[in-house]
Amino acid sequence: MAYASFATGVLLAAGTGSRFDPNGLRNKLLAPLPEGTCVARESAQRLLRVVPKVIAVVRPGAETLAHVLNDAGCDVVFAPDAARGMGASLAAGVETDHEAESWIVALADMPCIAVESIEAVARALDGGASLVAPFYRGQRGHPVGFGYPHRAELIALDGDAGARALLNSHPLTRVEVDDPGILRDVDTPADLNGL
Repeated sequence: MAYASFATGVLLAAGTGSRFDPNGLRNKLLAPLPEGTCVARESAQRLLRVVPKVIAVVRPGAETLAHVLNDAGCDVVFAPDAARGMGASLAAGVETDHEAESWIVALADMPCIAVESIEAVARALDGGASLVAPFYRGQRGHPVGFGYPHRAELIALDGDAGARALLNSHPLTRVEVDDPGILRDVDTPADLNGL
């Protein structure tokens, strides 16, 4: 049994995946992993092992992906401004849940993050840290934890930088993990090899 956090998960799944398929015919988040589960579902299931609720943010028109994430146990939100970038999607996810006191924000194209790494972020966040990120060999990865004091800044986000400016302008609690999965995303079909 994984650690049970009080945080709400926000799974960002509203990107276009243009590097995966420049023609836009295949959604990378629906690509199967070697064991058969698709990329987004695996990312969602790992997050759901730690948090009681996951809000999955998808772009308008991504009904198939929405169904997959809903079947995985997520509450799905369509972000009308998803085309404006990750910041707009993150804002839509955080704004949806008025009862949350903290958020663990994960990317749907990162299916290799160890559940223990998510737990480590959750423990620090639940322990009072207001901004938490995992680090592997000096590199910051995902998921990132945000406490309630950052809610207004999160729902004001826009553009493609996501929460990078917020992370760079506030004290950050670093959680050291032995997990290269916190850095590994799926951008191209070749990235699926060896997962």
